[in-house]
Amino acid sequence: MPEILVLNGPNLNLLGHREPEIYGHTTLDDLANDLTNKAPSDTTLTFFQSNHEGEMIERIQALLHQPVTGIIFNPGAWTHTSVAIRDAVSSVKPVLVEVHISNVHQREPFRQTSYFSDLAIAVIAGCGLNGYHFALQTILNHSKDH
Repeated sequence: MPEILVLNGPNLNLLGHREPEIYGHTTLDDLANDLTNKAPSDTTLTFFQSNHEGEMIERIQALLHQPVTGIIFNPGAWTHTSVAIRDAVSSVKPVLVEVHISNVHQREPFRQTSYFSDLAIAVIAGCGLNGYHFALQTILNHSKDH
């Protein structure tokens, strides 16, 4: 039975309100409901969002004792700044798909550097919230192959 952890970093709690021209009008709760409804019935999804780096690190470290099939991770601004979260991810060695709602390669140059991409089996950017659905399918396909 696949178990997927969906992690969202800072400011993603503002989805639907923050810069809707970039991120759209769908809220994080709407996304969680949609992803859950479209996931295979035998798949468990757990969602976690934090604006606090230490909380995110502790949630990731908990995977040492409660492993999952994979992680869908939108690190938000931590993508470009958090060596500490990268170290936590690296220590638990999950099957990781990095997701970005916007195409970070069309944005400011600092957004084009990720501390997580080399740890991920895939990076999905610029597909809007569909990127989360693509990430889920990627993890499920990966788990069948391994």
